[in-house]
Amino acid sequence: MNNTNDTINEPLENYDIPQLLEDFLIYMETIRGKSPQTVKEYYYDLRLFLKFLKIKKGLVKVKDLNDYEKIEQIDITDIQADFMQKIVLSDLYAYMSYLNKNRHNNSAARARKVASIKSFFKYLHNKAGILENNIAVELESPKTVKRLPRYLDLKDSKNLLDSIDGKHKERDYAIITIFLNCGLRLQELVDINISKLRNDTLTVIGKGDKERMIYLNDACLRAIDEYKKVRPIPKVGHEDALFLSERRQRISNKTVQFLVKKYIKQAGLDPERYSTHKLRHTAATLMYKHGHVDIRALQSILGHESISTTEIYTHLDNNQLRDAAFKNPLADEKASFESDETKKPGENDKD
Repeated sequence: MNNTNDTINEPLENYDIPQLLEDFLIYMETIRGKSPQTVKEYYYDLRLFLKFLKIKKGLVKVKDLNDYEKIEQIDITDIQADFMQKIVLSDLYAYMSYLNKNRHNNSAARARKVASIKSFFKYLHNKAGILENNIAVELESPKTVKRLPRYLDLKDSKNLLDSIDGKHKERDYAIITIFLNCGLRLQELVDINISKLRNDTLTVIGKGDKERMIYLNDACLRAIDEYKKVRPIPKVGHEDALFLSERRQRISNKTVQFLVKKYIKQAGLDPERYSTHKLRHTAATLMYKHGHVDIRALQSILGHESISTTEIYTHLDNNQLRDAAFKNPLADEKASFESDETKKPGENDKD
């Protein structure tokens, strides 16, 4: 089985995982409404976690914990409830140490894996009834440093659009225009259906299978219209997909990522620093910085559940901070102190 798929698109029973993990993933997808991308992350996080536990419990001998290929080959399909019932909190701490020292995961990556473990143990305790006690509630998440999101400025954004050429220039121009103007996630863009386009609106399905409406400005509408003129006849089953690949099928995540990196490089920018998600950051930042979009409106446009997530896009550059300081109504006030030379003899003298 190929584990490099963009999403888990095979039946879960085809994966090399124990039944209890399969049941958890099904629960997260069908009951909790998690996206295929999120389910994939749970799958990879917990699969490695269970492989490590078999090493920790002495069920598998691995001399070198840096031998990733050896660890990858560990079979976990035989793990059952009794195995999970023997896991203690120190095992979880040992796994976090392994991620830090051997896998060199940063704090953000480790925090995500902690969240996966906590969700898994909560399910085993509350829903499956496999665990009498949920030890994972005591597992603390590593502190993460909140960094300002990386984005293209207005000039670089225009240069990126100007760099688009080649056989699929109409399609690629429309894709990047939508990224830069609408702030869609990669999966949301790939999933755009023609039937969901209505005049100047687009309906997308975001995280948690939540539907939201996106308004398309003139730039997006023109770009889509130009692409439709040259859009190839799709293969059967792909008629509703807006963006098609050379095979006349719905374009894949990887193809979009590749073309974005290509044009980032052609625009003279660093393809290691910018990605499809950075274009989402760019759209949010440009709307906030130049369009003066209200943060609540920005939250709705981006499809964020929490306003705190949106706040990371509302960072201000140094020029804005400088302008704010000089716009203070007290900025022009001057001191009216008299100098020592102008004071009258004896004034303010102490006895």
